[in-house]
Amino acid sequence: MDLIGNRTLRSVLRERIEQQPEKSFIRFEDSNGNYFEKNYGDFYQEIMRFSNALLKLGIKKGDHVVLHLPNNMEFFTAWFALAEIGGIMVPTNVLSPADEMEYIISHAEAVLIITEEDYIEKFVSIKSKTPTLQNIIVTRQQNSYEGVLYFSELIKNESDNNVHFPIVSSEDIVALLYTSGTTSRPKGVQVTHANYIYTGELMARSIALTPEDRTFIVLPLFHGNAQYYSTMSAIMVGASIAVTEKFSASRYFKQAKALGGTVGSLFAAPIRMILAKDYEKEAKDNPLRLILFAQTVAEHQLVQFEEQFDVKLLQLYGLTETVGIPLINPLFGIRKNMSIGRPSIGYEVQLVDEHGNPVNQGEIGQIAVKGEPGRTLMKGYFKNEQATNDTVIDNWLLTGDNARIDKDGYFYFVDRIKDMIKRSGENVAANEVESVLTEHPSVFEAAVIGVPDEMRDEAIKAYIILQTGATISEEALIAHCRERLAKFKVPDSIEFVADFPRTPVGKIQKHVLRNAILS
Repeated sequence: MDLIGNRTLRSVLRERIEQQPEKSFIRFEDSNGNYFEKNYGDFYQEIMRFSNALLKLGIKKGDHVVLHLPNNMEFFTAWFALAEIGGIMVPTNVLSPADEMEYIISHAEAVLIITEEDYIEKFVSIKSKTPTLQNIIVTRQQNSYEGVLYFSELIKNESDNNVHFPIVSSEDIVALLYTSGTTSRPKGVQVTHANYIYTGELMARSIALTPEDRTFIVLPLFHGNAQYYSTMSAIMVGASIAVTEKFSASRYFKQAKALGGTVGSLFAAPIRMILAKDYEKEAKDNPLRLILFAQTVAEHQLVQFEEQFDVKLLQLYGLTETVGIPLINPLFGIRKNMSIGRPSIGYEVQLVDEHGNPVNQGEIGQIAVKGEPGRTLMKGYFKNEQATNDTVIDNWLLTGDNARIDKDGYFYFVDRIKDMIKRSGENVAANEVESVLTEHPSVFEAAVIGVPDEMRDEAIKAYIILQTGATISEEALIAHCRERLAKFKVPDSIEFVADFPRTPVGKIQKHVLRNAILS
């Protein structure tokens, strides 16, 4: 028996209900600044009612149901109701256009969509092209529409018993998380009950989460981060969650204080956005003891954030496919700034070359994570056996990320393999050039890409967002780089921009920058 055992989302939630039905489960702030709260017992009753409503609609074990929702309370109800009856949640980005949603619905063979009024037209226009789709449920409705069902009406007089629920096991798939497609269509990552249980246990132990904590969720719920790190960790220890409908850089700490959040989770871009705002000294008076973060911020930004807001930042590394956190800095041990941490419980992590052989300490190699598919790693990619076999080899998941490791076993992210620049036979890590650029006080954020060059394979082009009110010339920034980088790593050109194309969680879409040049 391992850490997961035979537990499921259903069994874990029922443990919480038996132990603490009156305890607050969720505090929620909607986009209008209204606050809502629900305890574990009331949350569970709503799950039961919606589970029975779904069964009456004909939802069967193994059916895929799309959740096209912003952060709201109904997202959690739908997620756990589907888990109760063996359904599979397919959360999607509300910014996805109709053609991408048509692909996901068709690929997932989804039978039901749960969404909000703002997105109804998107699905009405593609319903005739997706024959598996049977119904659309609308949450928080304000108006009436033909051909749709309403969440509030479905649960109003529904039973809250579980007599006719199907059997579910820890190995059953409970979610299908589509990754952002850059060079190809999005791939559906299959996540099991065991996956969620494992990552919840792992995160709770890694950050010493207690029942008195309240995780603070501002990132989109359709993203694995909010599900894995914030929601599941809280449920595993009987803690609470605080959720905002939208991320606000200017109100982040006010929201944390109002909702009582103690442990946050962010990406690099939101951290930089918060630093760019004019916060009063009172922002230090907040309940957050820790903020987890992924991706890379400059060291001076990390130091400034901690000093300005009196909260500890803890960097980690994980993918939708790894489910949990293969690497994280120790909470109580030595935290090395700019490191993505050391291997965590249940994973082996090594760096390998292009042939799959381990590299020596200090050398750059691809991060490979060893785990058990369906338990500590994803089950696989839905309807894409080739991609699964290419990604997971003998239980080693190849991440596509390059890193190096120091003598103490700490890993340092270098770059996405596809973002490495080949210049005159030399490999240049875009991340290294970006780090040097962001050291300049005038630079807020940098994105570096390789562009075709007849003589040198690729030339180095940097895109720069300046600090508010700052001015600097292209020549001055290139001179700054010459003093700090080998000659072959210095950018050939710099372009100043207002913002970068980004994913919903703030990751820079470098393929969009490249395509703009190629076209």
